[in-house]
Amino acid sequence: QLVESGGGSVKTGGSLRLSCDASWFTYSSYCMGWFRQAPGWEREGVASIDIGGSTNYADSVKGRFTISQNNDKNILYLQMNTPQPDDTATYYCAAHNVYPCDFEGLKSGCWGRGTQVTVS
Repeated sequence: QLVESGGGSVKTGGSLRLSCDASWFTYSSYCMGWFRQAPGWEREGVASIDIGGSTNYADSVKGRFTISQNNDKNILYLQMNTPQPDDTATYYCAAHNVYPCDFEGLKSGCWGRGTQVTVS
């Protein structure tokens, strides 16, 4: 099970860091990532990272958000810098042993329950 934390309210231009605890997993997932879903919108990929550290970002967050992992590869982070109101959504963590490591592959993996981020 994946457990997200770190959500909350943040002002436009501020910063927020989300965390995803995947320590319950008995193996390191090859691919982990963040998705988000705003009311009335489909869930969309935000960022992904593979076990080698290669990252992929949605165009809407490039240069503002950074995905990373701890050394044990069981905690996933999403550093959100200069968030905008359009970034308001529930953020979900996903993990899967899938290659290539991309948003489509992650959709069939394990998911957390999400953490709400509100930017105003």
